[in-house]
Amino acid sequence: MTLSTQFLTMLSMIGMGSLFGAMFDTYQRFLQRPKRKQWIVFINDLLFWIIQALLIFYTLFLVNKGEIRFYIFIALICGFAAYQSLLKEFYLQTLEILIRTVIACARIIKKTFLLLIYRPIFGLIQLLILIILSIGRGLLTLVKFVLSIFLFIIKTVLGILKKILLIFWKLMPKGLKNSVDKLYNRTAGKIKEIGNYIIKWKERWKKRKE
Repeated sequence: MTLSTQFLTMLSMIGMGSLFGAMFDTYQRFLQRPKRKQWIVFINDLLFWIIQALLIFYTLFLVNKGEIRFYIFIALICGFAAYQSLLKEFYLQTLEILIRTVIACARIIKKTFLLLIYRPIFGLIQLLILIILSIGRGLLTLVKFVLSIFLFIIKTVLGILKKILLIFWKLMPKGLKNSVDKLYNRTAGKIKEIGNYIIKWKERWKKRKE
């Protein structure tokens, strides 16, 4: 490995050490350990360390084809220490500003969406539902009105027919009246017998089920 490659390796590992420190602080900021369950924290920590190891090895592979030397670990430690002493406070302040900016932008976007899109569409839907309900109530009232008129006409016609039939009934001979009465009584008796038979059959069927 040439001197230039070694120099690039040292610089890249120092940079990766500083980057690791920044990513670790970012990870700690978003993880919020006290609010998480232990098994979730364990899984997140394991994934974090695996990703960091892969990033460092990939960078090392790009710089010197993946050759590992003792000074690489020293460079990583130096980069991490440099970040902790020089950049950590500035980075954390910048991170908080970015988080607050993103949250503020998200709230503005949410309010804009609610004001310009959601509420107008929701109001329009409510208006359509109100119109449909009003039309439905109007149609129902109209149907009830038509039915009431229709029933009134039927009652009137039946009343007239009943009076006409009574007049005819009075004019009919007594013999014919007696024949009609007998036929009516027989028919009513048959209908009553059929009804009684149906009731008995239902009672038997219920007893069988029980």
